[in-house]
Amino acid sequence: MNQPSSRVLQVLDQRDRAGIAQGQDYGQIQSLPEIWPIAAERYGSQLAMDDPHNQPSAQLTYQELWSKIQQFAAGLQGLGMPSRAHVALFADNSHRWFIADQGVMAAGGIDAVRSAQAETEELRYIAEHSDSTVLIVENLKLWRRLSDRFQDLPMQFAVLLSDETVPEHPPFKMVNYSQLLDIGSQHPWQPVPIEADSLATLIYTSGTTGKPKGVMISHANLLHQITTLSAVVQPQPGDRVLGLLPTWHTFGRTAEYFLYANGCTQTYTSIRHIKADFRNSKPQYMVGVPRIWESIYEGAQKNFRDQPASKQKLVNTLLWCSKKYVQNRRTANGLSLDHPHVSSIQRFKSRLLQGLAWPLHMLGEKLVYSKVRDATGGQVKQLISGGGSLAQHIDLFFEIVDVTILVGYGLTETSPVVSARRIWANLRGASGQPIPGTEFKIVDPETKAPLPLAQKGLVLVRGPQIMQGYYKNPEATQKAIDAEGWFDTGDLGYLTADYNIVLTGRAKDTIVLTNGENIEPQPIEDVCVQSPYIDQMMLVGQDQRSLGALIVPNLDALQTWAATQSLYLDAPGQETENSANLPSVTLDDDRVQKLFREELNRRVKDRPGYRPDDRVGPFRLIATPFSIEDGTMTQTLKIKRPVVTARYRDMIDGMFA
Repeated sequence: MNQPSSRVLQVLDQRDRAGIAQGQDYGQIQSLPEIWPIAAERYGSQLAMDDPHNQPSAQLTYQELWSKIQQFAAGLQGLGMPSRAHVALFADNSHRWFIADQGVMAAGGIDAVRSAQAETEELRYIAEHSDSTVLIVENLKLWRRLSDRFQDLPMQFAVLLSDETVPEHPPFKMVNYSQLLDIGSQHPWQPVPIEADSLATLIYTSGTTGKPKGVMISHANLLHQITTLSAVVQPQPGDRVLGLLPTWHTFGRTAEYFLYANGCTQTYTSIRHIKADFRNSKPQYMVGVPRIWESIYEGAQKNFRDQPASKQKLVNTLLWCSKKYVQNRRTANGLSLDHPHVSSIQRFKSRLLQGLAWPLHMLGEKLVYSKVRDATGGQVKQLISGGGSLAQHIDLFFEIVDVTILVGYGLTETSPVVSARRIWANLRGASGQPIPGTEFKIVDPETKAPLPLAQKGLVLVRGPQIMQGYYKNPEATQKAIDAEGWFDTGDLGYLTADYNIVLTGRAKDTIVLTNGENIEPQPIEDVCVQSPYIDQMMLVGQDQRSLGALIVPNLDALQTWAATQSLYLDAPGQETENSANLPSVTLDDDRVQKLFREELNRRVKDRPGYRPDDRVGPFRLIATPFSIEDGTMTQTLKIKRPVVTARYRDMIDGMFA
């Protein structure tokens, strides 16, 4: 296996050990619910949760949080839920979600989680596939949407997380949140022994067939994250956190477990309230996907553009100087991907250039950058980014304004974190070094032979956080995890000399947007190519805000359409003589573009299971078909996505510019 130098490993081990010392208080427990009585004893009357925007709003101390978890668990037991029952939990971020999640586990149950916003048929599939016998839903609105499709499922009872009046004559017993807690107050909670390797939760993620796969996460998987992530970030009791990520996503969920285990106070926010909550709560930490940091960047850029022309020129000059300052600082400190092997002469030169840029950088700090920090509350210690690659210009901007971003890497199947940048080794452009207990191996995608450092290949990972497998899907499990425990991430990348993982693309087809959503392109492409005007199509959009598309139009059908519009299509591969003397249009003509926009919108929205993230944003029409001959298709006529992406890289980049 690829190994960094022993000297680097020793330094990393010392710093990691120092960081995770605070997590060892939970090192002997076997299950996640065992954390909360320890936290209640340690942090007591300290505020744990501030949930101002959900209805009802709430503030809970650590003692109150543990009491509510016990009551919820006792209520489930009082209604007859047996230990190891599977529970479908369909709801979004709130303090009640956390209480329900941990209440289920404290009662010995296993929850299968998904957003309340998910499509009805997807929720039906998850409830049925997960063998759930208890249903927990966010509110009456969601229940009304689901009721017709859930009546024939073998549910023992259902719980509303709201205090709304339950409907009359439901198909199975139903109580609301307050009623469940009342039942719990009358039935003492019975602790359930749980082994570390026991299944804790099922988190459903997209599959290539369109059917989501149930990722089996154990208590041991989650406890590994809680006891080791302090190697990356060291929150202190009382530190303030702003929470936005969906808690049914493994990233947001594990982050909450870790932060609460360390005594932090979290304010639940939303896109609507995030600006005000930054100012009011003045967070020291926030965990988010790249889109959140992009929105902060875009807000700052808008403010710059709104300034008078003379001030805009000054700001741009300061930003340019600061860019040179931080880039030379990276090189001087040996933290530049562009300069992996820095000589002493290069370091000296970079320090000199850094010094020359320092006065204007400090002027920018005084006039501009401090105001950007004020928009985040002015007290941020670290922002933690995951769920997709962070664009280099975003990384650079936050470095300039002196707001530290630590990028992590992981997947639902890895609980999720496998690597993260440390504050003392914050190599921009990389996804960090492995967290304790985790190994990387880079292999040839075809032969699976190990590759040396700095050579790109398929990324495999092994460690205590790797899932148990896909629920009731041994074939997919065997394909994902080999006999030696190596998990195939589906990502392409390489390892640096100091063991940073640098991701360069995906071997799998899945597209991950900057909001963290995973999109399987094939089903969307399949409905779009049903259009008479679309011959071939490939979705793009990895690490972008939306999907994009490269489209090979059916020129014959397009020529027929043009004739109905009293136009002549002038496109490559078509006759150029316009014998009818009709006005000509090209592929980039607004009328042609409008036709394809309408086709894409209609076919994607009419697709069963449509989600807003499925919408195709920018697209480009290309006249040259994908083919076996030009290397863009396989012998079985499948599009070679990496080849097409490389060939049209400039066009794709231009789409999202």
